[in-house]
Amino acid sequence: MRFKQLPLIPIVLILIVPFLAACSPSNGNEKGGKGHGPMGGMPPSEVNVVTVEQRSLPVTWEYTGQTAGSREVEVRARVTGILLARNFKEGEPVTKGQSLFTIDPKPFEAALVRAVADVAGAAARVEQARRNAARLKPLYAEKAVSQKDYDDAVSAEAIGEADLKAAQARVTEARLNLAYTRVEAPVSGVTSRALPSEGTLVSGPNVLLTSVVQVDPIWVNFGVSDNETAQLQKEVQAGRLQMPRQFEVELRLADGSLHPHKGKLEFSDVRVSPQTSTTEARAEVPNPKGLLRPGQFVRVILKGAVRPKAVTVPQRAVLEGPQGKFVYVVDEKATAQPRPVQVGAWTGDQWLVTDGLQGGEQVIVDGVMKIGPGAPVKVAEKPAEKQVAEKPAKPPVEKQAKK
Repeated sequence: MRFKQLPLIPIVLILIVPFLAACSPSNGNEKGGKGHGPMGGMPPSEVNVVTVEQRSLPVTWEYTGQTAGSREVEVRARVTGILLARNFKEGEPVTKGQSLFTIDPKPFEAALVRAVADVAGAAARVEQARRNAARLKPLYAEKAVSQKDYDDAVSAEAIGEADLKAAQARVTEARLNLAYTRVEAPVSGVTSRALPSEGTLVSGPNVLLTSVVQVDPIWVNFGVSDNETAQLQKEVQAGRLQMPRQFEVELRLADGSLHPHKGKLEFSDVRVSPQTSTTEARAEVPNPKGLLRPGQFVRVILKGAVRPKAVTVPQRAVLEGPQGKFVYVVDEKATAQPRPVQVGAWTGDQWLVTDGLQGGEQVIVDGVMKIGPGAPVKVAEKPAEKQVAEKPAKPPVEKQAKK
């Protein structure tokens, strides 16, 4: 028996119609069903926002620095002689004028005695020349002696006085040489290792005896990159950054602790090093207890700069798109709108926004993964954060952003 083949289209319609009726909005609630938005859409996503406000933001910078003595003086003998004694303990503090070495003074004492005797002889010759000139003067007036004899007597007196002054100068020199046998510390500081030992023939300034390093105050040398210097100058000219007259300096030691004394930025070179492309700078920091020693590596913290009318947002609010960085802003229609922004540096856990945001706007912080451009949002009653114009207890350290 053969079955009659039914048309295909009527059968498909018979199966689809009940399904469409079950899915129709009229099935149940006429206004779109239970809990659904208009036209069957999803409800607004709940998000957390921060209200952006402009504020004066303290700025600090950190650099790697190395300590150095504020004065590092080489100690050398000024006279040649045998080194008799070392009068200090190596590595110990010394004061200015303290005796460090003693050179055999006997040859210099003998030279001083000889110089004093020369002065006495020169003084006697001067007196003799004066008497001769005084005797010939009235005779010359009466034409009893020749012009030559009188001129010779006057010249002998002048030559004698010159010889006397030369002898007196040699006495002064001999006394200086004798004093130089006592090698003194030129500055107060800490001594290094004594190089020659006792009994060595010291050939004057050619031989280095030791060094004295002044560690209070101590210097800290560091470098600022040329690119960063140029960027800071642009921000200052644009009014986005205010520099102090003098930076305050703190030092962070290798163990993370801070040096108990604050210093100041003492020098900034006008030249840029061709080897490192950095500008050399130097800070001066009190070091009364000698906790810092020359050669240590420390972190130099510069304080005192301020960013007026700065705008910051949490780092997690800034997203990366094909056109660059952007944030979601809640507009007056309670929808999320993407806003391109220009960011500067990190300040703690915040992005510094240099362009794209104004004070009073609401930036979405949490919930950005659930929304898209133009999506309706509902601001949570308790915001996660709020940017207020209060000075933080510790100014954040700026880190250059990767753009």
